[in-house]
Amino acid sequence: KSCLNSAGVFQTRSLLGVFEEDTAAISSYFSQLFKAMQRIYDAQNELSAATHLTSKLLKDYEKQRFPLGGEDEVMSSTLQQFAKVIDELSSCHAVLSTQLADAMMFPITQFQERDLREIVILKEVFQIASDDHDTAVNRYSRLSKRKENEKVKNEVMEDVYTSRKKQHETIMHYFASLNMLQYKKKIALLEPLLGYMQAQISFFKLGSENLTQQWEEFLTNIGTSVQNVRREMGSDAEATEQTIQDLKAASDPLYMPDPDPNKIPVNRNLTRKAGYLNTRYKTGLVSSTWEHQYFFTQGGNLMSQLRGDVAGGLVMDIDNCSVMAVDCDDRRFCFQITAFDGKKAVILQAESRKDCEEWIATINNISKRIYLSENPEEIAARVNQSALEAVTPSPSFQQRNESFRPSTQGRPKTGRSGSQCSAGSESPALSSLSLDLLVAPDTPIQFDIISPVSEEHTSPAKSGAQGRRTNPFGESGGSKSEESEDSILHQLFIVRFLGSMEVKATESADVIYETMRQILAARAIHNIFRMTESHLLVTCECLKLIDPQTQVTRLRFLLSTVVLCASHQENKRLFGFVLKTAGGREDGRPVTVCYVFESNNDGEKICDSVGLAKQIALHSEMDRNTTQKQRELDKAKEKQQEELHKQKQIEKDLEEQSRLIAASSRPGQPAADGQILVLSNSQSEDSDAGEEGQKKDSFVITQCFYL
Repeated sequence: KSCLNSAGVFQTRSLLGVFEEDTAAISSYFSQLFKAMQRIYDAQNELSAATHLTSKLLKDYEKQRFPLGGEDEVMSSTLQQFAKVIDELSSCHAVLSTQLADAMMFPITQFQERDLREIVILKEVFQIASDDHDTAVNRYSRLSKRKENEKVKNEVMEDVYTSRKKQHETIMHYFASLNMLQYKKKIALLEPLLGYMQAQISFFKLGSENLTQQWEEFLTNIGTSVQNVRREMGSDAEATEQTIQDLKAASDPLYMPDPDPNKIPVNRNLTRKAGYLNTRYKTGLVSSTWEHQYFFTQGGNLMSQLRGDVAGGLVMDIDNCSVMAVDCDDRRFCFQITAFDGKKAVILQAESRKDCEEWIATINNISKRIYLSENPEEIAARVNQSALEAVTPSPSFQQRNESFRPSTQGRPKTGRSGSQCSAGSESPALSSLSLDLLVAPDTPIQFDIISPVSEEHTSPAKSGAQGRRTNPFGESGGSKSEESEDSILHQLFIVRFLGSMEVKATESADVIYETMRQILAARAIHNIFRMTESHLLVTCECLKLIDPQTQVTRLRFLLSTVVLCASHQENKRLFGFVLKTAGGREDGRPVTVCYVFESNNDGEKICDSVGLAKQIALHSEMDRNTTQKQRELDKAKEKQQEELHKQKQIEKDLEEQSRLIAASSRPGQPAADGQILVLSNSQSEDSDAGEEGQKKDSFVITQCFYL
């Protein structure tokens, strides 16, 4: 009614805006609720389909052919029973999906597609009717007052009547729908939730009735079987872990690329062998490349197989071939196989010395066709010596020092006939001087960096700085460093420590050459290839070995204790220096130790740097001594000047006292009383001058009495 009069139009429009805003909020909320329920329905459909697929796969288990499965009838029958149960569950899930579609999705879908859609359509119709009404009223308002036309007037009035009636009817339906939406909203909220809960309860009841009693005993048996399998698996896992630990302990030496031959001896009786080797291919006149391949022997043939290949290919026929160790491209453990006609040769590289020697021995056995006999290993054992003689060893580092091999296991001892250094050149001093006079006999060789023997008797300040981080280019901080603050020389070299040992003589560089020879020979014989890399810092005060990673000083040698430094005669990268420390032994005798290093630079440069540092230190010491002497002379001169000044002051005081005595000895006055009076006055006048004045007065009085 309020829409028909102009007074209530504004109030109706405001109330309509509130209803339309509420309708928009309901539409947005139900859109989100519909999506959530749709996800529940889709998930239930997916669960039903997945359950059905699981049942199908369990039924197909007995049709599978597993390589390690075998004929497991118990497992097949058990899975068939599980498939039956899961199939029934799949049927229950399908029923639940149908119930959710009918009881949950249908009400909310109907509310969205019918009720909310109806509101939207009525709103559009109401807007059109309002526009038509406004147009008709506007046309009616423009009717002419002077020239009235009944026909036009009737048409306009009919148009206003029709549009107003249409608007009123539309708005009544629209308002009624908005009012009914509040009830439909409650129904649309409660019906889907009620349907969802009823469907779930029905599903659980169906499962409880059909599955609980029927399959309870079966599931209990299956649970017991699973526990038994778990216990069996646990015991098997423990046994496997123990086996792994035993294998790890037994195989630990095999992990090293070059194992100790004393622990794992070389088997020279093989007639078959397989393993990975590096093979050399020429890519030009002087260039070559190496490739990692799998090689194995098959009868009298050497075969190779690339990674990914199905079968191996023939490399060469090794019947009546020759094999020997060779030097190639500065690589270790290389050997060459040459065909019987000499037209084909293959160079291979093994991973270790043991592997190389076994390959050489095996190929030698095959080349003699031992593999064709009935007991090839026994025959190979009998001809093992001849097989070893057929091997031509490469001029390796150890063989170059073969003449220096020690006779004992504890330390390499030098023979008196060994007057030749490691470079092969003969030293005149060594030929005339016994080696025992250079190196102390039975002296152990240290291959790792340890603190020098004098470190135990160093001052606390030095021991405190032993483990401190050091800047190779000079330290800076609150405490002043004695090594680097006043040093004008800082040179850094990359060196690798080879070894050190105690020596006797320090007169010539021959002691360093002999120490190098013994350390290199000991490293070659005992297969010691690891070297500790350090930074050697040369300053005017000391030599430091610094850890390149942590910058911590490993060793520190005072430059005054370095008595000798020299590089190798031929291998210029080798150098050493002799360190002499006083009181290093318990009996107070000095200890002399020779340290040997390998450098990336020329060893002579390092020796020259050490010599320059000693010269600078010597000149600095001379300058300090000269300055000290000059200071002592200056102090003596100052003391002499003070004595002369005191003597002059004493003479001046004596003259003054003599004048006073002479004045007091005038005629008419008693001499004795005058003396006493004058001396008393002199002493009282000078008493204000303090203790020094009193001492002078007593001296003057003594002189006066003497006079």
